Formats: sequence, C-alpha cells, structure tokens
Amino acid sequence: MADKKRAPKGHKIRTVKEGGIAWELGLAPGDRLLEINGRPIRDVFDYEYEMREEYVELSVEKEDGEQWVYEVEKDYDEELGAEFENSLMDDYRSCSNRCLFCFIDQMPPGMRETLYFKDDDSRLSFLQGNYITLTNMDWEELARVAQYHFSPINVSVHATDTDLRCKMLHNRFAGDIMEKLKYLAQAGIELNGQIVLCKGLNDGEILEKTIGDLAGLLPHMRSLSVVPVGLTRYREGLFPLTLFSREEAREVLDQIGRWQERLRRQWGAGFVYASDEWYLLAGRPLPAQADYDGYPQLENGVGMLRLLEEEFMEALEAQHGDDRAIQGSLATGALAAPFLERYMKELQRKFPRTRIEVFPVENRFFGESITVSGLLTGQDLWERLKGRPLGERLLIPCNMLRSGEETFLDDWTVAELERRLNVPIVVTDPAGEDLLQAALGALAKGKHKRRQIYEQTDRSHCGQAECGEIDPV
Repeated sequence: MADKKRAPKGHKIRTVKEGGIAWELGLAPGDRLLEINGRPIRDVFDYEYEMREEYVELSVEKEDGEQWVYEVEKDYDEELGAEFENSLMDDYRSCSNRCLFCFIDQMPPGMRETLYFKDDDSRLSFLQGNYITLTNMDWEELARVAQYHFSPINVSVHATDTDLRCKMLHNRFAGDIMEKLKYLAQAGIELNGQIVLCKGLNDGEILEKTIGDLAGLLPHMRSLSVVPVGLTRYREGLFPLTLFSREEAREVLDQIGRWQERLRRQWGAGFVYASDEWYLLAGRPLPAQADYDGYPQLENGVGMLRLLEEEFMEALEAQHGDDRAIQGSLATGALAAPFLERYMKELQRKFPRTRIEVFPVENRFFGESITVSGLLTGQDLWERLKGRPLGERLLIPCNMLRSGEETFLDDWTVAELERRLNVPIVVTDPAGEDLLQAALGALAKGKHKRRQIYEQTDRSHCGQAECGEIDPV
C-alpha cells in the first residue's frame, strides 16, 4: 500500500521584492517559511505578530529540501519583502450564516464560482478592512486578536438585540455580539461597525437600541455606518424584504441626525453615519465635508459622493482653462449620474469646447432597484450605449471591474466592450482628480485601485478567493 502523501510544511513563497529583507537573504520563490523565532506559523496573524520584532530568526526550507536559519536585525514592523502563495497562510473561512438579506443569495445562477463564495474571516478584517460578523470567532480566537492587538476590526452588527440578530443571520450562535465587542473593546482593540438596515426588521426602535448599545463602546468603537439593504430581482424563495420609501428614508436620516447631535456634544464626532443612498432616496442634500469627520466609513459608501465632489472641484480649480476640444462620454449607475452630470457641466464652463456626456445605466442584470455602478455588467453597458454617440473615448469607473483585471461581473471584458462599441474605454480610479484627468484626455489605461464600498452581505475583498468582486459605488 502506498504511503499517504503528507502535506508540505510551512508556507511557500510566491514572489520576492527586490531590495527587501528576503531578497537580501537570498530567498526565492518556491522556498518555504517554516518558523519564526522557533515558533511554527499557523496563519498570517502569527506571521504579522512575530515579524514586528527588531530581531527575528527565520527557519526556511529551500526548494532543494535544505533547511536554513537566518538571523535578521531590522526596524520594528519592517516587512520581510515576500509574498506567499496563500496570503492568509491558511484556508479562507467561509460564512456560517444565512443572512436574510444576503446579496450573494440574490445572485443569478451560472456566474463564475468564486462570486458565490462568502467570506467571514477575522484576518481579512485586519488585513483588508473586510466586515465580519464574529460568528466564526470563538473565545480562543478573540483572545488571540486581543493578545496580538490587531486592529481595527470591522464588524457587521446589524442588530444588538439577541433574538433578532440570531434571526437576521439565521444563526443561533449570533446573539453574543455585545459580549464579544465588549471583550475586544476592553482589550483596546479599535472597532468599526456596520448596519444593513432592513425595513420592518432592524429599523425603528431596534435601530435606536443598536446605535445606543454601540455608542456605549466609544471611544473603542470608532464609527458606525447604516446602509440600506440591496435587493435584486433574484429573490424567489427568500425572506420577503421591501425597499424603503422616500418618507421612511427621511425618518432614518432624522433618527441618525439626532444621535449625531448628541454624540458630537459628548465626543466631538458624529460616530454614526448614513450612506449616500439615504440622502438621494430622501431627496436631501449630502452633508458638508466636515460632517463626515474625516470619512471613517468611506469604504461603506458614507461620503463617497461628497469626497468625489470635493476632490474633483479642487482639481478643477487648479486648472487653467483652455480651448482644447474633447468629445467624450461617461457611463455610471443611476445613483451617481446626477452628480457626475453636474461635475461635467462645471468642467465645460472652464473648458468650453470639452463636452463629456453622462449616461446613466439601468441595471437590467440584477434589477432596476440596484443603482450603484459597481454592480453593472458588460451587458448592461452594451444595452445602454450601443448606437449612442460616445465621442473620442468612454470613461467607466474601475469598481465595475474584477479587482486587478479588466473583466466585468458577467465575464465580459473591457476589450470586448470596446470592440462592440467601437470606442476606446478609459478606466478611472475613484479619486476626483483622476476623473478630471480622464475627462481632459490626460489619462491613459493603466493599473487601477478599487475603492471598496459598503458590503451588503459580509462579502468583500478576500485575495485569491475573489469574493470581493461585488463592490457597489
């Protein structure tokens, strides 16, 4: 009988950064990190903790099987300069909940498999800012976070009422959220919270209780965002949920506003913030830049449009207008379209011969109630833009694309859309200055950084697992 094949030890190095510590030591792709300071490395938490020291001993197995121990003197927190095949140095933890509002459960069949992966991994919260429910973390794991003092940790709370949280997450172990948050806060871990608000479930008095409970964890609970649930047309057989009306959106904003006034007097910051959709749904203007207190919940869609406007207008103010003639177009979701139309008009005032037409794109793939550009597909863009006068180039935001690639959610590529529309496509980064440069023809294709926005379902960037491909903007 053949011997059972053993899993290889340690963590395989994928790339080595030139000039870094690993490069200077002569480490190479294929080498395996076995231990640091005589301790086996269970996952990236252990690795990050051990690498903080100014003196470390690295036990490495070379690709030929030879083992070496390297003594390294370095700056505190200086990185090794190597990337591993698995960025977590462990398996990704999938979500153990069945949330009533889960966006991934509302996706159509037949899409690439990675889009259906639900992560709920504390290590991704620390490394990439993902929001987690804490249901996958037992007390031993919480103690490790406290011991290593990894922070901030971003938590999808939704409700602090024990029974309701168990119901919303469809997990009978989800009700101990306040115990876990208090434990982390007492250990000095900084926290950010998120509430996906579902009409008739966690709004009204429940929202009042949730905000009050979490405000009681100040200053360790640094901020809290409230975002409306996203509902697609693929909800057959799921829990019945409905969208908020304009009047209901105003009630939510009024409720959040009362808490902000109270907490500003006490703590000097608003603490709880409504995402941009609430203001558009309510028909109210966005808050002033100062009201966002430095945008602590920007990646949850809180203040994204305000920041974009501030950056765009500041960059435009620094420009000297001229007579350059540019005819172009810009595609975006219905949510941001009115704002972008206004920015392009301001651009035309300074550059009279430059015209960028904004095309709001209806989301036919997921349903018209999904108005963010990050959930538009190549098919949506094609249906909206075919036969339209798009000018010299078409601008699209990078959040429409798979992270690090030029592929839409439905696997259409930018190149395919370019060919069909017969127009060059320029993918713009989220910053307002980048948008301005693209509109003025000063930005070519290149690498783009996605600015992750609110997660409606505890799904977010998770490296190789690709579960962060549904980032609305």
